Amino acid sequence: MLGSTMRGSGLAAGLALLVALSGCGDRTVFGQTRADRIAAQENPATIRRAARANSRQSSVLDLFTTDDPNVTLEVNRYLWAASLDVLSFLPVESADPFSGVIQFGYGTPPGGARAYQATVLVQDPALDARSLTVALRTRNGTVDRETQRAIEDAILTRARQLRIRDSNL
Repeated sequence: MLGSTMRGSGLAAGLALLVALSGCGDRTVFGQTRADRIAAQENPATIRRAARANSRQSSVLDLFTTDDPNVTLEVNRYLWAASLDVLSFLPVESADPFSGVIQFGYGTPPGGARAYQATVLVQDPALDARSLTVALRTRNGTVDRETQRAIEDAILTRARQLRIRDSNL
């Protein structure tokens, strides 16, 4: 009985030593680290990630990853302010003055019954109709082109008023 107890305690001590020593070292198995083993797995996500890394296609995000500090994205401040002013009945969900995107939530215009949601893109520093894009929606889908054009015209008119007011100062 004494021999079996010593054999059991020796086995337990050996396992404890093995577990303690397994924590030492560089954590490689067959010469590969855990990160290498995960990267070598052939799953669809890994394959897609590698394909994106090796592709030469450009994306919109490439505009933000330039090495030239002189390249900036600019928006027209009058169009930006006029968009916020004309669509003030809509709550602002997000606004990025560097890319020129303003996302508005649903809101009802004064005296109206239909709720609208809008996204405004000011994409150029010029005070010009080509610099402004407005996407207007209702809960049932897009609105007719005349309503969208009226909002764009109101924003452009307000932007011109703001510019004239600033030039008189």
